[in-house]
Amino acid sequence: MESRAYPTDLTEEQWQAIACFFPDVARPDGRTGRKRQYSYRALLNGIFYVTRAGCAWSLMPHDLPPPLTCYHYFRKWSRSGLFDRLLTHLRQTDRKRAGRAPVPTAAIIDSQSVKTTDTGGSPVPTTSATMATKKSKDANAICL
Repeated sequence: MESRAYPTDLTEEQWQAIACFFPDVARPDGRTGRKRQYSYRALLNGIFYVTRAGCAWSLMPHDLPPPLTCYHYFRKWSRSGLFDRLLTHLRQTDRKRAGRAPVPTAAIIDSQSVKTTDTGGSPVPTTSATMATKKSKDANAICL
């Protein structure tokens, strides 16, 4: 049983489910380059900590990889589409496990959760017909 430093850290089972997306560098000449200072798993733990906690990268705990290193990989993997591929793989795996087709055939969109654009106009009238309420000065008088 492994100990996790943070609730956002990957468990061994979770890491095994996605480890194939993070292969070692294999060059044609057999060299693998410099040894990694931080494992892909540690980098993901750092990224998951920041995204779940909603904190700034600079506020990451010191026992995780450096914030700039995590941020670099977060941007790199976001731009390359790695996170999208990971989510697709996990969704399809979970659907297969549940005995469903790997790809959904329909979707339901709740109109209450979908934002609309401002092209339809403002819902509050902004014309001069809107009048401010007036207070009666008599109501504020003090009777002696």
